[in-house]
Amino acid sequence: MQDNSLNPSGPENEHIVQNKQLSIWEALIPVIALVAMLAFNVFVFGDDALSGSNQFVLLLGGAVAAIVGFFNKVSYKQMMEEVAENIKSTSGALLILLMVGALSGTWLVSGIIPSMIYYGLQILNPTIFLAACVVICSVISVATGSSWTTSATVGIALIGIGNTLGISMGMTAGAILSGAYFGDKMSPLSDTTNLAPAMAGGELFEHIKYMFYTTLPTITITLIVFVIIGLNIETSGTADTEAILTSIDKTFNISGWLFLVPIAVVVMILKKAPPLLALLVGTLLGGIFAIFFQPEIVTNITGATSLTFESAYKGIMNAITVKTSIATDNETLSDLFTSKGMAGMLGTIWLILCAMVFGGIMDGIGALARISQSLLSIAESTFSLFASTVASCLALNVTASDQYLALVVPGKMFAQAYRDKGLAPENLSRTLEDSGTVTSVLIPWNTCGAYHSSVLGVPVAQYFFYAVFNWLSPFMTLLFAALQIKIKQITSENTSQ
Repeated sequence: MQDNSLNPSGPENEHIVQNKQLSIWEALIPVIALVAMLAFNVFVFGDDALSGSNQFVLLLGGAVAAIVGFFNKVSYKQMMEEVAENIKSTSGALLILLMVGALSGTWLVSGIIPSMIYYGLQILNPTIFLAACVVICSVISVATGSSWTTSATVGIALIGIGNTLGISMGMTAGAILSGAYFGDKMSPLSDTTNLAPAMAGGELFEHIKYMFYTTLPTITITLIVFVIIGLNIETSGTADTEAILTSIDKTFNISGWLFLVPIAVVVMILKKAPPLLALLVGTLLGGIFAIFFQPEIVTNITGATSLTFESAYKGIMNAITVKTSIATDNETLSDLFTSKGMAGMLGTIWLILCAMVFGGIMDGIGALARISQSLLSIAESTFSLFASTVASCLALNVTASDQYLALVVPGKMFAQAYRDKGLAPENLSRTLEDSGTVTSVLIPWNTCGAYHSSVLGVPVAQYFFYAVFNWLSPFMTLLFAALQIKIKQITSENTSQ
């Protein structure tokens, strides 16, 4: 994402360095080396690769690109200038990410997120259990911005409920992941939702708005499929969520008034308020509501004996900036009611910065221009460009085994190709999400596939077919491209055509 109020130059003024001496094979050397190193790194570290080693591998990829540049007489100064420009272009995205972390913290301690979960769980019904799983996980994942947290908390509970009803674990897991990745894709609190527009040179809320065109039909078809499946399978027993609901109600002061805060943020977004302003207002309102609705929680965060101005200030600031956990008498909820605040976003920010180093050096040596030219020569039509993007995201999810890198590498490589075709950045960011974010969970050795199958206790092969939303999304984005539906063009007024 790029907030032009923070970066006056704007994406339209960025350039890709030309280097006629560089061949396509030389341009691809850093990409091939990066993918190979990332694949090996994930093999060695598994899920822990996201803790920092992947970031360093991106820097190593940049070093390989620099070596190629030196052999083609590109100066170190030129490469560093492009790195600096790349990092500057993401300044808005980095600030947005920090504010998203702050907002998630105050929305937890204020009871906004717990209230969403509380009301969401009450729609469970054995007859439409699978469709309800999709809805519940969608609500929770949108509220938290995390498919991993949704799967590890409510997802585990729903797997248990499904078992008691005699429903296949593969079906239940597929429904859970369909809903979880809907939220992971659409929530402004999600790191992938922030990362995709950052790579494409777009803006967060425009990206979310544009994703609705392909996402709403996909989630609708997914719900219809699960309703049909639910009406044609036999269930036994009842869905008992009373223990979870009681624990939430005992810990938080659940109230419909808390929804005034997210409503206010949504209204500001619809009124086209700057994203940072909308998120700041949401954060501050969350903090104020926390003091009035959850005074005991705010007090407990600081270890104080009573709520004073000092303890209230400290409690809200802790929620905004660092990890905050709300203790309950239900182990299932312990991870769900944990927020890492602004500090929790530093890993994603680190990833973006390292990706910008790789992308900047690739740009500085002329590799991106050479790759873009080759892609454009192959992708003669808009559809073929979209198809190339989808194929690249899928290939990186398989080879690099990491969801984030399936957004970062194609996003940086294809950005210029989309601009050259006169396509707005929302087209690229939407395609990255439709094909990179949601398909990661369908690959057993991908960090997402390994994580979710382990947490839910269901092999990828068992839930693959039932994760309808995840495998349908790439086809939906290609269908829109083939039929030229909502393909936004770059014009002087930046309007859709």
